[in-house]
Amino acid sequence: MTIQSKAQSAQPNSEPQEAINIAPAPRTPLREFWHYFSSNKGAVAGLAFIVLICFLAIFANVIAPHSPSDQVRDAFLLPPAWLDGGNWSYILGTDDVGRDILSRLIYGARLSLAVGALAVTLSLVLGILLGLVAGYFKGVIDVVIMRLVDIMLAMPSLLLAIAVVAILGPSIFNAALAISIVSLPNYVRLTRAATLSEMSRDYVTSSRVIGASPLRLMFICILPNCLAPLIVQATMGFSSAILDLAALGFLGLGAQPPTPEWGSMLANALQFVQRAWWVVTFPGLIILITVLAFNLMGDGLRDALDPKLKQ
Repeated sequence: MTIQSKAQSAQPNSEPQEAINIAPAPRTPLREFWHYFSSNKGAVAGLAFIVLICFLAIFANVIAPHSPSDQVRDAFLLPPAWLDGGNWSYILGTDDVGRDILSRLIYGARLSLAVGALAVTLSLVLGILLGLVAGYFKGVIDVVIMRLVDIMLAMPSLLLAIAVVAILGPSIFNAALAISIVSLPNYVRLTRAATLSEMSRDYVTSSRVIGASPLRLMFICILPNCLAPLIVQATMGFSSAILDLAALGFLGLGAQPPTPEWGSMLANALQFVQRAWWVVTFPGLIILITVLAFNLMGDGLRDALDPKLKQ
């Protein structure tokens, strides 16, 4: 009886122990991020397309069926391969000088992504620096920086980019520099707002009390807590950079012929819209889908990084 009573008394305690043993392990930060990001199906589709475009751009020399500058005399304005009169050597057809459209689109992806990355990086770095300085020091420095930002925002972005390229001269690097200048105000305002919000936190006050320098407070304490909205803004800015580059190329202020670039491909094909619709359609579609993919991925990053949106 004693042994049985001991067994009965030990039995109720075994259930909580089993419940504790089968409790799921907490997610790592990376798994938690992917959980919220993958719940947005559009963001996953956008990420998959961006990975595909990056793969094509990196391995363009291997994947592209032709050189983007090869001109074939007997292949002027050939329709896509699946239409009557098409040639399977040119899947998406050719342009007015016999160049393969598919190859030029693949090489154009390399240029568009590189310029977009350069423009976003420049504007992001400068915007973070100016926004941190304005939000941390306040006073006259804040007033001067923000009034300059307001002046830049008062001008249409495309008009400002055209003015910068017209002063510096038409080239792909000057176009990237103009796009970074146009995108700068968004990062400055966002960083300043996040800095002002973080300045009132207890951890900033504690760091200042123990003698942390202004540089340490700005870049070690405050900046890491402001990165989530900046990452989302940078993703959205990438799509804007691609659009602005295409617009400058369309106006003849970006990449110069015969460099393959999506906007310049549209500009060169305007006179053939009625005769050869594919010359305009495919560059326009690739710009549309790429920008849409970056916007969808930006929505997914916002859902995954913003704690207010997590349920």
